[in-house]
Amino acid sequence: MNPRIVSVQEACAGLDGFGSVLDARSPAEHEEDHLPGARSMPVLNNEERALVGTQYKLDSFEARRLGAGLVAANIARHLQTSLADYDRHWEPLIYCWRGGQRSSSLATVLARVGWRVSLLEGGYKAFRGHVLQQIPRLVGPIDFRVVCGVTGSGKTQFLQSLLKAGHQVLDLEAFASHRGSLLGAVPDAPQPSQKQFETQIWNALRRLDPLRPVFVESESKKVGNVQVPEALMDRIRASPCITLELSLEHRIALLCREYAHFFEHPDALKQQLQKLNALVGRAQVGEWSNQVDRQDWAGLVQSLLELHYDPSYLRSIDRNFPQRAKGHRIALMGPSPADYDAAASSLSL
Repeated sequence: MNPRIVSVQEACAGLDGFGSVLDARSPAEHEEDHLPGARSMPVLNNEERALVGTQYKLDSFEARRLGAGLVAANIARHLQTSLADYDRHWEPLIYCWRGGQRSSSLATVLARVGWRVSLLEGGYKAFRGHVLQQIPRLVGPIDFRVVCGVTGSGKTQFLQSLLKAGHQVLDLEAFASHRGSLLGAVPDAPQPSQKQFETQIWNALRRLDPLRPVFVESESKKVGNVQVPEALMDRIRASPCITLELSLEHRIALLCREYAHFFEHPDALKQQLQKLNALVGRAQVGEWSNQVDRQDWAGLVQSLLELHYDPSYLRSIDRNFPQRAKGHRIALMGPSPADYDAAASSLSL
């Protein structure tokens, strides 16, 4: 039995139907980005791939000989370990960078075992092109509803409550592993690459029902170090808005809860605040650093909101989200999850 060659369109349309998706590229390539749900099954590890590449520049025949031996040994090891428990009915999809020798080698051996193997034509490169081409097409018909609100109004919590209530949500900050502000890094959760961020967006968009509204936060073009695709950003900024309203007291309480990890590392917090010198002046940043030293967390948060975050938000929101002024407003009773659940449940569309 020979591997079945499938186009990227066919593979992506039936992506959830394969028994497994196997990435035959090196671990480093896999880490940068991969097909959703793909399992790393390298036929050459990072060091071996570099070694074969170096040899290829010297002698292509010897490089192929070297590579064949390494690939054969790695496939044998996968069969004895990672693939040992799959029965005869398993149907994997396999890919490498361009659908070339690495994925073909693995696919050929697995097909000879007797599994019904599919090989992605064009490999990851074709998939990457498909993602970039499809994102603008997928966002076109979606009825986005943009959740706005000053920092600390609980936009992310509201999205979570909407999801719990059965609404459709596109949580870009979750994909980006970042809350979207200077202090938005998520502890112990590094941001994905730009490619992986876009793959996650594509994977979410393809599952959405365009006949039902999709709620999304009023993000900036960049969320931490990754950038929202232009077509998606344009659609979001042109969409109807919902503005959350929460008292300053409750906003401070919510932010003290959500950013408590910074209070455990005051030196790191002060280092981040130094980045605001050019915007508010060294004297003000110095006062914030003093509040950190005094552990005056509520005072620090209030000052940051009043002197930096709120003015910055108000300067940009109506310019970037012109429908906000005439949009629906939700006055929240408090900052607890139950308050957001109640607001989400009462939302009429």
